[in-house]
Amino acid sequence: MSISRKTAKPLTVAFAVSEAAPFAKTGGLADVGGALPHALAELGHDVHLFMPLYRQVDRRAAGVTSKGIPLNVPISARVPSGKAYTVRRNGLTVHFIEQAAYFDRDHLYNTPGGDYADNCERFVFFCRGVLEALRALKIRPDVIHAHDWQTALIPVYLKTLYKDDPVVGGVPSVFTIHNLGFQGVFWHLDWHLTGLPWGLYTSGALEFYGKINLMKGALLFSDIISTVSGTYASEIKTREHGWGLEGVLKDRSADLYGVLNGIDTDAWNPATDQLIPANFSVRNLEGKKKCKQALMAEMGFNPCEAPVIGVVSRLVEQKGMDILAEMADGLLDNDVRLVALGTGSPRFEEFFRGLAARRPDRAACIVGYDETLAHRIEAGADIFLMPSRYEPCGLNQLYSLRYGTAPVVRATGGLNDTIREFNPATGDGNGFKFHEPTPHALYWKTVEAITLLKNRPGEWEKMIRQGMKEDHSWSKSARSYQSLYRQARARAGGGFNL
Repeated sequence: MSISRKTAKPLTVAFAVSEAAPFAKTGGLADVGGALPHALAELGHDVHLFMPLYRQVDRRAAGVTSKGIPLNVPISARVPSGKAYTVRRNGLTVHFIEQAAYFDRDHLYNTPGGDYADNCERFVFFCRGVLEALRALKIRPDVIHAHDWQTALIPVYLKTLYKDDPVVGGVPSVFTIHNLGFQGVFWHLDWHLTGLPWGLYTSGALEFYGKINLMKGALLFSDIISTVSGTYASEIKTREHGWGLEGVLKDRSADLYGVLNGIDTDAWNPATDQLIPANFSVRNLEGKKKCKQALMAEMGFNPCEAPVIGVVSRLVEQKGMDILAEMADGLLDNDVRLVALGTGSPRFEEFFRGLAARRPDRAACIVGYDETLAHRIEAGADIFLMPSRYEPCGLNQLYSLRYGTAPVVRATGGLNDTIREFNPATGDGNGFKFHEPTPHALYWKTVEAITLLKNRPGEWEKMIRQGMKEDHSWSKSARSYQSLYRQARARAGGGFNL
């Protein structure tokens, strides 16, 4: 895909996402929702961000002071009322979709006890609410960009219930898969909530083993499909990573693209980061040495030159924590220091607490999440581990590159696309990759990194400087999406049509 740095005719983009920083966040999707629209606006596009008005949104800080325009959104035989609040913020337009019964809750999608039972109904309302808001505001976008299962019905509605609408009818759609493992699967008795004809409740459309699959609908009806790395785009067409939708994705291969996520290069900049003890840059790495010693002191380690290995992760099997747990003691026997931060499965939380208790001179494990500490780990570690079983894109390996911390990753998804195995003979590469999801493979690849750090410091420094120079900004990603939007317009009418 060739990406022009110049924008031809600016586009009007409706960007529908279920969470966006800084307004509401549960995970990485919010980082995309917060950063990509701004990067698109900086390219000159007229971007309209749509998201639910959750309780978590600070109305005053967000600028939600207007009365809002009324929305009447059909849900089965009912027409719940809501409102759309429009604010201008940092070069883009944000539309908050309000409906207190659906979105004024303690959490976005679930409670500690499980998913909200009415999630299908809630996000049917949001999907139709986006389209009804566009109609009420008389905004005809050039393209609608939807994300993950929560907005997956938008491409379906555009080619069914709204296909003849004078405002949004015929508008092309781009749908992005951030994690295929979460598809929006609901029991068949929720079908009436969608308002869609029963003719679409078939195995060739939205039916999925006796249930409704919202993401399947988006994969069938959107004009362009994207996901967050080229490798993941290939992986999800296989049985191992397709979660039952590999056949649909194979059929749409010609319309499926991988676009790497970017990172916030202002928030994650070692030269200006106020959350780390000392600043540093690719030209002057002295501050990184100070960050390492400060991290070791904070974790209660005695001052020394031992390699520091960092982990910032959800403590779950998807992230390869079972692989790490099996080889952690052996790794510590190499006179290294391990600093781990994260929350997740009680099994792994207990393991890491126990590891730190058994080997306090070499392991420190903080169960929880602390953004400031995450910055200090990235800045102070020599090596960063990401042994994920699958990883659609991944962000921490990009933070690590920017902070001169060598990633050791499993070659999957975005980890495979962003990390190049360092070759001492040529000097090319920015980190270390292993392929088999086994403790043995992770152990020996990490030992390889430790050996290079200890025995060939000049080559190590060359490697980390190469990583620090790379461009993983959102502006790069935005140029790729700009190209996909134009392709969607050129092939409007692709995908499923009624």
